[in-house]
Amino acid sequence: MAERKIGTVVYWQNLSPILAIFRLTPESGSPFPDYRAGQYIALRRESCKLTKRAIGPDGQVDYVPDLDENGIQKRGPVTHSYSISSAPFETQQTGQLEFYIILEIDEKGEPGRLTDSLFRIDSEGNYSVTYVNRITGDFTLDKRATGFQSVLLVGTGTGLAPFASMIKQLHHEFSEGKPDGVQYTLLHTNRTYAELAYHQEFMAIEACQRFDFVYIPSVSRPGPRDLDDPKMGKGRANNLLRYIFEMPLKEEQMLNEAVARGEDTSKAKAALEKTVRPVLPQHLSRQALEERLNPSRTVILTCGNPLSMADIKFIADANRIRFEKEDW
Repeated sequence: MAERKIGTVVYWQNLSPILAIFRLTPESGSPFPDYRAGQYIALRRESCKLTKRAIGPDGQVDYVPDLDENGIQKRGPVTHSYSISSAPFETQQTGQLEFYIILEIDEKGEPGRLTDSLFRIDSEGNYSVTYVNRITGDFTLDKRATGFQSVLLVGTGTGLAPFASMIKQLHHEFSEGKPDGVQYTLLHTNRTYAELAYHQEFMAIEACQRFDFVYIPSVSRPGPRDLDDPKMGKGRANNLLRYIFEMPLKEEQMLNEAVARGEDTSKAKAALEKTVRPVLPQHLSRQALEERLNPSRTVILTCGNPLSMADIKFIADANRIRFEKEDW
């Protein structure tokens, strides 16, 4: 079993109250293991608010605060794996790992145990993060995309992290050599412009064209600056894909299915009314993207929100496109 070591957070950037990028340095005298773009590492904090498993009156499993005899929530270690958003060449140059994370909030409004501790790093002044000294995972281009001429990467929210590592690494590798002939397309959606991590960097990589790369940024809650930005898409990732492949929106499909079953359609209609209609950046055409993503030569790799990934799988299956997702 790989040993645990203690690293130090040396950089923290809040993109919003619930989204951040941070960098971790390794334990002194012990560099991080080598890795491939798309892999992950287990992180741990020692003083997390603990919960325990409970069965509710309805038989449903729930997780509630684990309290001591004085009614105070217990604290202890919690470990979770995170995809690395830095590229391997960056870690070789700086010695650091970078992560793009979200403060997880459950349906009761309670923050996730580990992410709550991470987001309190600065206020508590404790910058130590324990890590398992092993980087692993097979969500890599050589494992999931070999043999395909077109690779579509779909990252929702912080699901962008493995793809950020991949795109930056490809840009670096092709700086002095010939491209591999593969077309890479990145679709990244988040709620707001501020939360689109690495946005400017991806735009610069696309402009360089060291390899065949198309970047499709989109916000699901567009504001005035987004409506005035011709390079910004609008709508959720799954609905943008549905638009590219000339499929009805997810909400339209749900409404049609409710009508076909003879069910009450009020909720489906309300969901459709609130849906942001998909709009591509103005310099990209639906027809060109549909041709670029020809099912016979394309694989879709996705990471992020489980509901979005499930619908993206539905889209891939409907168009007979190979589908791969990040699973731990």
